[in-house]
Amino acid sequence: MIEVVPAILPKSWDELVEEVERVRPFAKSVQIDIVDGHFAKGKTWPYKDRDTFDTIIKQEHGLPHWEEVDFEFDLMINDPAVEVKHYAHAGASRLVLHAASPGVAAALNSLSEMREEGGEYTIKAGVALAAHAGPHDLEGLEQPDFVQVMGIEHEGRQGEPFDPDKRALFLIERLRRMYPTMPIQVDGGVRAENIKMLVDAGATRIIAGSAILKADDPQAAYQELVRLANSQ
Repeated sequence: MIEVVPAILPKSWDELVEEVERVRPFAKSVQIDIVDGHFAKGKTWPYKDRDTFDTIIKQEHGLPHWEEVDFEFDLMINDPAVEVKHYAHAGASRLVLHAASPGVAAALNSLSEMREEGGEYTIKAGVALAAHAGPHDLEGLEQPDFVQVMGIEHEGRQGEPFDPDKRALFLIERLRRMYPTMPIQVDGGVRAENIKMLVDAGATRIIAGSAILKADDPQAAYQELVRLANSQ
């Protein structure tokens, strides 16, 4: 079963709450795109509103509907090693670290250390590769639980078209040949028109932002993507 996960790019805590409310009736998981304004242009929550994030870290407040929704954070930030444990404590079930981000190796090691604490943390850690990257960019890093291929040129944005040069598609195919059992997810530019092509290339999980959230009927759009991704 190919899972389709809505992606939210929240500018504020209120927007995060609102968007989770919209997808909660039909999605079990959601990806929260986190941008610090350095690794990629623009800033999202919590870099625009640290106070609400700090209350979550201290367990004084929870992520919206955390009892029902699994949260995945896509960390488009410059030094994830500094922050990665904060997102773990905030309630993440999955974390995406970008191979091009300084400190990614240390961040992966930090998550690995947390897993050794009596099984208290069960967070899956993935590494994101840009469309123009190659499998060699995973060399020297601790084996991730999954790889995320970016389908758009400008990371940290929503609504951009899928890579017109099909570099992302070729990267998915190369990763699948090199890592036959590795879960591969695609984020960025996913549409009803290309989702089956991505699955045929080797993707096993789909992240979709504007294709769901900007649709007139987000639930219908989500269900259609799920249907297309799992069609024979």
